[in-house]
Amino acid sequence: MADSQLRRTMLYVPGNMPSMLQNVPLFKCDSVIIDLEDAVNYAEKDAARNLVRRFLQSWKVRDKELLVRINPLYTKWGHDDLKAILPEMPDAIRFPMCETAELALELDAELAKYESANGLEIGHFGILPSIETVKSVLNAYAIATSTKRIYALAFGAEDYTASMGIARTNSGEDLMHPRMMIVMAARAAGIQAIDTVFSDINDMEGLRKETELVKRLGYSGKSLVNPRQIDIIHEAFAPRQADIDYALEVVEAIKQAQQLGTGVISLKGKMVDAPIVKRAINTLQLAYAQGLVDTPVDEEILNG
Repeated sequence: MADSQLRRTMLYVPGNMPSMLQNVPLFKCDSVIIDLEDAVNYAEKDAARNLVRRFLQSWKVRDKELLVRINPLYTKWGHDDLKAILPEMPDAIRFPMCETAELALELDAELAKYESANGLEIGHFGILPSIETVKSVLNAYAIATSTKRIYALAFGAEDYTASMGIARTNSGEDLMHPRMMIVMAARAAGIQAIDTVFSDINDMEGLRKETELVKRLGYSGKSLVNPRQIDIIHEAFAPRQADIDYALEVVEAIKQAQQLGTGVISLKGKMVDAPIVKRAINTLQLAYAQGLVDTPVDEEILNG
């Protein structure tokens, strides 16, 4: 289910807060994750599920990707979450504590059962697994390739550091290894990687620096907990104008080379090879998706 949809910002909204839910249509994030798991205490699980179901029934015209984070299927709430939420047609399920491919396949089977019984195409619902323990990090590639419903892997740092028995630091050194393992697993599987939340909602400069870091690592977006963080993350994930200009020059150079019938591409006296062309195409595809260039670039240009 790999795709190029923008998922720079995936905003968590607690499922037990009517005031937040009613504002969901106003948020300018790429995706919204309505949370029935960590944000909702045990005593409110059933009430929150009913509240979310009623909200989704009223939110028919949706301009952003909609996910619901259910409780794990091994809890007493997980299957009831699915039963209540699937009729309201979310785009995907944010699947917490997904430690193995077998757990992903269990959810896949439950979704297929519902789709089959209700005349939906098999694969209609997506799955976004949360990679948030040591075990899940080690199993990240197996999880990523377990079912075609999975279009991204999402890192959860708080549970990861807890499973390691360490404290999360501001420097981020404690997260570099799992971040790299997750993004490599995702890219090897041909899907996106979504970084963990930045929990200090008052430290906008720290948010910007962390977002720029994970962008350099290969992440496509971040989960977030406050709508005030949306603009900063969008700015950080936008291609720089200098990168867009260079990418346009690269594409023009390869077009000229093809017209001349040569495989040798030269730009300002320097040879340009296939990986550079591929990066240029990726930059322009991202720029087009964000409205920074007017026309899309055809990836087939790589094949002449």
